[in-house]
Amino acid sequence: MKTYFVYILKCSDGLTYTGVTNNISRRFEEHQNGLNKNCFTFKRRPLELIFHQEFNDVNQAIYFEKKIKKWSGKKKLALANEKFDMLKILAECRNATHSKYNPETK
Repeated sequence: MKTYFVYILKCSDGLTYTGVTNNISRRFEEHQNGLNKNCFTFKRRPLELIFHQEFNDVNQAIYFEKKIKKWSGKKKLALANEKFDMLKILAECRNATHSKYNPETK
């Protein structure tokens, strides 16, 4: 059975990069070695692999990758640091500032 990984890299400038692969060590090496000069991580090396999660289904991996790509950097770091209570707080905070909660938009 093939495995897939969703991963988060922390860049030297503090930004994060999220991706999906079927070979985590090869993909991290490609990022770290700067094989693609057009890649987001190219000018942000060195990189640190701060999170990865394994999946047996490629569709589940892609779904999860797309989901966390929309997250803030703080939320991604909370996930990587296993601060699950912060994930909830950061999600609520973001939702509370959403336009439907903002009295200025009503």
